[in-house]
Amino acid sequence: MNPQKLPVLTLRFTTLYVLLLLFLSTSEAAVPSEYAKQSVEWFQSEEGRRIADNVLTWQTPHGDWPKNRDTASEPFDGKSEDLRGTFDNSATTGELRFLARAFRATNEPRYEQAFLKGISHILEAQYPNGGWPQYYPLSKSYNRYITFNDNAMVGILELLRDVAESSDYRFLKTEDRVRAEAAVAKGIDCILRTQIKQNGNLTAWCAQHDEKTLEPAWARAYEPPSLSGAESVGVVRFLMSIEEPTPEIIAAVEGAVEWFRSVPIHGIRLEKFTNAEGQDDRRVVADPDAGPLWARFYELGSNRPIFLDRDSVVRYAFSEITQERRTGYAYYGGWPAKLIVDAYPQWREKHKLPKE
Repeated sequence: MNPQKLPVLTLRFTTLYVLLLLFLSTSEAAVPSEYAKQSVEWFQSEEGRRIADNVLTWQTPHGDWPKNRDTASEPFDGKSEDLRGTFDNSATTGELRFLARAFRATNEPRYEQAFLKGISHILEAQYPNGGWPQYYPLSKSYNRYITFNDNAMVGILELLRDVAESSDYRFLKTEDRVRAEAAVAKGIDCILRTQIKQNGNLTAWCAQHDEKTLEPAWARAYEPPSLSGAESVGVVRFLMSIEEPTPEIIAAVEGAVEWFRSVPIHGIRLEKFTNAEGQDDRRVVADPDAGPLWARFYELGSNRPIFLDRDSVVRYAFSEITQERRTGYAYYGGWPAKLIVDAYPQWREKHKLPKE
């Protein structure tokens, strides 16, 4: 790799990075987050209370919320037992942040009760080793695995850290905030234990890890055990946000960044086109001026970018998978770029680590 090339990110690459990030998580922004920063007066208004009451109707009997649903605009009008809650795509954490804000503004007990139910559900869902599944109660499918995919576990940890530390949550009992703090500590330990080593060197994470062995695991048919060039960025950013990092946390960050630096792909870009069947499609095009890209999945051991269709067969060329997967999944992205160029040097300076 050419380290001199990384800081020179063109406007075109920056735009590509943003678009691919949005493509990766088009539904990740939970609707309640659009309202969470409204004024106290808004929450106390008829509209604010209506929105908050709508959110309450989508809470499952377990205490969580479904994903990819507008839980704010309209009330749920079905049977509550038909709702399937999750921690995926910012579901549940977004609603809980919103309800905490609603309670602080209105002092309505129903918002506090729903918040407490949700936090209790999150704490109950944590594995003894510190990880979180994608869904709880547990199923027999890949949803039971410790899930970094779409920042599920990181989103939980960020919420619980705020619950433990932020004045926004001082309406909670001390014991609740202490439980949240302990859960965060266990979660960080799980992150450190799941970081994948190659030849004794710390690298990155898989998008999901077995809840018992902590080994990288399969999720959907096209999501194999691998090193993630996407989800690992969120994990590293969370570790970098820890105010007093331990030597183990510092080593984890440095190992991951070094791995990111070792696997970028230069000289190509993704191009949209219309194929012979008249379908929207994507292809890889040679471009010596393109900024670096990273693969969504890297093969364990070899660090080769890999691509899969729904048949779960590993392929080593983007062109070898079908149009449905080429256009339906983010196999390339610029996810680590800003981390490497901006956030990581600032983090080293903040913690007075030796200059590289």
